[in-house]
Amino acid sequence: TSSLVHIFQNQIVTLNINGKEDLLGDHLEINRQAEIFMNILIICNKLRHFKFYTSVPIELHIVVYRFDECLFLLDGRFNQLRILFVKTFHILPLQRSIINKERLPNLKHVSLTCKSLICAYDEVIVPHLQRMINLEKLALYFVADYDDLFIDGNNLQKNIISHMPRLNQFIFNIRSMINYENLNYFPSNEDIHRTFINFKDNQVTSCVDYFPKSKYGQCHIYSYPFTLTYYENLTNNCPDGLFNTVQQIELFDERLFEHEFFIKISQSFPFLKELTIINSEQQKSNNENRKYSIINYYHLTKLHLVHVHDDYAEQFLLDTKTYLSNYIQLSIHYDQLQRVTEYFTRNTTRYNCSKVKQLYLYGLSQLPKQYNTYFPYLK
Repeated sequence: TSSLVHIFQNQIVTLNINGKEDLLGDHLEINRQAEIFMNILIICNKLRHFKFYTSVPIELHIVVYRFDECLFLLDGRFNQLRILFVKTFHILPLQRSIINKERLPNLKHVSLTCKSLICAYDEVIVPHLQRMINLEKLALYFVADYDDLFIDGNNLQKNIISHMPRLNQFIFNIRSMINYENLNYFPSNEDIHRTFINFKDNQVTSCVDYFPKSKYGQCHIYSYPFTLTYYENLTNNCPDGLFNTVQQIELFDERLFEHEFFIKISQSFPFLKELTIINSEQQKSNNENRKYSIINYYHLTKLHLVHVHDDYAEQFLLDTKTYLSNYIQLSIHYDQLQRVTEYFTRNTTRYNCSKVKQLYLYGLSQLPKQYNTYFPYLK
């Protein structure tokens, strides 16, 4: 076996594979072939010519750590590929020698998702998309650190859509971020929305926010309906609508979140399971004697309150503001938990604390045993 591997690694430079026609329509067979392709390309590092013959379109879904790891799919060796879904964790600038400019006329449907901030939108994403001249359906999901202009409708039209004359469905969820020092002007939400006037159906939502303390601005644009299961960096500038697919939210703003904002969150995101809040601004209307509408989070099971003002810990632990339907996992600083619960004696936080099943304390490894009665279901 080792000798065969040695031959594959060092001697094979040309490889042709003929697929069985009676198996090519089988989705399991197609996935198995995709795994074989990956292993061949990993093992045969001297391979220069690789052809696969098939009479039917091939669909491939692939997850890679870096985008350049899947570029072999776009170098002509898989010229029968029709549908390609790529999920990657990083899109980094490429060496000039890696960038291929040959057209990919057979691709019809492409989806690209990147989980981390990218700094190579113009250098990597745009050139590769412009090669897909016959694309009919495109889906893009990413966050980009951009230069001096937000990615808006004009940008998408110029760099992507105009290069795909057959494109009839464009799904996107793009958030671009710009450092204040690079901003030549500060477009409003209305300015960004106007750039989508000529888009098909014009069903595009845009949200523009500026953060003076952090010294950056962000522009979030997405096609309707919203399809992701998560929503990051959601601010007070929360769009209207119902987000039935979203289960995870990260709230961030340099402006305070009032109780009414959380009412909107609970109504707009009815299937919310995990919530992270990042906000150090004190609420203006935080008055324990005031009567609030109690907010019910029907599906919430994870709550992260690590980077918040005490008011937001109270927002979720006071039973006069929030009703926790489920047992939850809570992440919070120990000293903050002490303050909000008045050293575990406060009656109005007792019920919601009884719903805590897992407690991750920052500043303390384990809750002192004398306070276990305040968290009776804690594991």
